[in-house]
Amino acid sequence: MRQGVRDACVTASAVGVGLLTLEGARQTYPDPARAHLIRDLLIGLVACLVLLLFRRRRPVRVALVLTATGLFASSSWGATAMAVFTVAVHCSWRATAAVTALNVSYIVLTFTQVDELTRRERLESVLVFLLGYAVLVIGGLLVRSRRQLIESLRERARQAEEEQRLRVEEARHLERERIAREMHDVLAHRISLLAVHAGALEFHADAPADQREAAGIIRRGAYEAMEDLREVIGMLRTDPGDGAPEPGARDAPVPDGEDERPQPALSDLPALIEESQRAGAHVTFDDRVPDPAGVPSRIGRHAYRIVQEALTNARKHAPGAHVSVTVESTGPGGTLAIEVANRLPPGPPPAPALPGAGAGLVGLRERVDMLGGALEHGHTQDGHFRLYAKLPWPS
Repeated sequence: MRQGVRDACVTASAVGVGLLTLEGARQTYPDPARAHLIRDLLIGLVACLVLLLFRRRRPVRVALVLTATGLFASSSWGATAMAVFTVAVHCSWRATAAVTALNVSYIVLTFTQVDELTRRERLESVLVFLLGYAVLVIGGLLVRSRRQLIESLRERARQAEEEQRLRVEEARHLERERIAREMHDVLAHRISLLAVHAGALEFHADAPADQREAAGIIRRGAYEAMEDLREVIGMLRTDPGDGAPEPGARDAPVPDGEDERPQPALSDLPALIEESQRAGAHVTFDDRVPDPAGVPSRIGRHAYRIVQEALTNARKHAPGAHVSVTVESTGPGGTLAIEVANRLPPGPPPAPALPGAGAGLVGLRERVDMLGGALEHGHTQDGHFRLYAKLPWPS
């Protein structure tokens, strides 16, 4: 649609300038033959059609051809001028300068050959045409610069969107690694307990032989499961090329406590809130869970991480704002709901004082989706930012 409007405007301008030029020629030569007038109009019409059809595909060639038609028809000068404008819009400054210089030279030469004009009239006519061409060329260059600027802004926006997409994908990948490591720590602890109890039963003197044999099978299976788990998760703990041993190298040393780090639970939330308060944050905690210790460790661990990330985001984007944390549950077979809300600071959002990738909510989404829950976040009508997560609590 826009292209059609532009073509119509350019063609109309070419027709208007051509008719004005033809009228000026008629005043210079008062009694032209009728056949000459008709020929002039036909050549001008053909020039306008050529301009309309081919000006974008071959702008320089069209301008050269239309410059030649000016030798035979005054009405084609309008099409020639608009062809120079098109060259300024679509071609380099060198091509624009060459085509403009050719047309200006032709105009000056043409008016110097008109004996019917006085010297003053020649000079005025040349100046008018030169000023007109200057306006056309400068306007075309401005249009070209504006288009290049818009294109560069679009390219920057596309690159920014692509970078944001990559950051989100990286955040998801890192959060999945983090969750896998947490699961490894939990599973390692539980499997090690299983192996210890199975070992105690295997070497119990009063246990029947068949029970000791079964306990030995369980102990060996637990040990092999621990080794397999260590081998798989080892690929997540080290990056390729950093000099780390291969995942299959079982003699690689493991730091003390690496596989048995205590994982947070829902009962650790008061300590997290107290830590934020000691750091200067204004946080209130409304605990509506009757028995936090009875919440499954898997659910409680992710609930703790959600609150932790929400408090971090509040410190970054709304420093000094009051934050309210509410946790409530409907018991086994129901849900565990977490709500964190803070008032938005007035005016434009401040630059975060803490560094970050801006993808913390993406990681929370990964956690909630893994549990089959729901996550909502955004601005409320009363000027708050609210994060609400609902996690299923298996019966």
